[in-house]
Amino acid sequence: MLEKFYTVPESTHNTLVEAAYLKRGYTSTEVVHAVRVAANAARHGIRTHNAIKALHLDLHYGSGAGGCKPGAVIEKIPSRFTAAEIWNCNQKLGQAVASEAMERCIELAEKYGVGLISVDNAFHYLWGGGYVMEAAKKGYIAYTNCTAALAEVVPFRGKTATLGTNPHSWGFPTTEVIGFPLVIDWATSVISTGKVQQLSREKLPLPPNAAVDSEGNVTTEPSQVAAMLPFGEHKGYALCLMDELIAALIGGSLPTLRGRWTDDNEKHTPCFFFQVIHPDALNAGAFSQGRTQSENLKAVFDDIFGHGNEHCMLPGQLEAEAAERSEKYDGLLFSENEIQTFNEIANECDQQTWRIDDFKVAE
Repeated sequence: MLEKFYTVPESTHNTLVEAAYLKRGYTSTEVVHAVRVAANAARHGIRTHNAIKALHLDLHYGSGAGGCKPGAVIEKIPSRFTAAEIWNCNQKLGQAVASEAMERCIELAEKYGVGLISVDNAFHYLWGGGYVMEAAKKGYIAYTNCTAALAEVVPFRGKTATLGTNPHSWGFPTTEVIGFPLVIDWATSVISTGKVQQLSREKLPLPPNAAVDSEGNVTTEPSQVAAMLPFGEHKGYALCLMDELIAALIGGSLPTLRGRWTDDNEKHTPCFFFQVIHPDALNAGAFSQGRTQSENLKAVFDDIFGHGNEHCMLPGQLEAEAAERSEKYDGLLFSENEIQTFNEIANECDQQTWRIDDFKVAE
């Protein structure tokens, strides 16, 4: 049976999300970023990192628990490297930090060919794919990774969760070639924490071999999840570990203490890394058959997806199709259970709840 979705006008969604963040003390500038990131995730079908996930994280690990400080100011630390900046974000809202960092990386890449920003001491930025997608739409190659809010992943051949879900996100400027930016975005666990929460909300099982219970046994029941497993065994584990090592070099502390707010003179915040490359900085100019850089991209795509592979899927394709569906129905698409959760948020911030009968069904 196909899940039924309802079309919520984006303005209705944004009004509620704005009210929720303002109620929690965030500044108007921070709220603009939080609302935009949440709407962008919903528009592209990212149900694991939409406003529900963002506000849940903020309540339990952010402003509601001392892990995020509304109105915090970014401190830019002096660096001897012109194209690389280091920011201490003083536990600022991650969506605001990430949005500003990606824009600054673009400015640096436009001037120097590449821009890097390392972020220490911030709060989780939610959907990394959204930031690289926006940069790719502007013509740049973008990358970001971060350490997750909590340690919830068991290392390969281990038994205790000591790693975050630690996503990696790449965006490539391919709209002229394939019709949308190619976005490679994944948690390094089999599924993200947000996916576990989504499946629990929708009363659906987890995929096999994705998570373990408190006894270390594999489980498909969301309510029994104690920790998650890395995808691809040692390969996903190595990528997961990479985020922790980059964070350690930036200034992040012990993964098992992240998000656990105790007075122990340790840091408990995530770290982020952002990189933007201008395509011209990669251009060697010696393309076969006299092709341009863009024509060469198309030739490579045509070769990969020729030879009987014409119906293969591209990274970012599902998100592009979800955005087309949102545009078709002129709104953001949510399930009945998601709408019920939004109504819980509305009650928290004294806003009018949503009547499901007011929303059209997306056929």
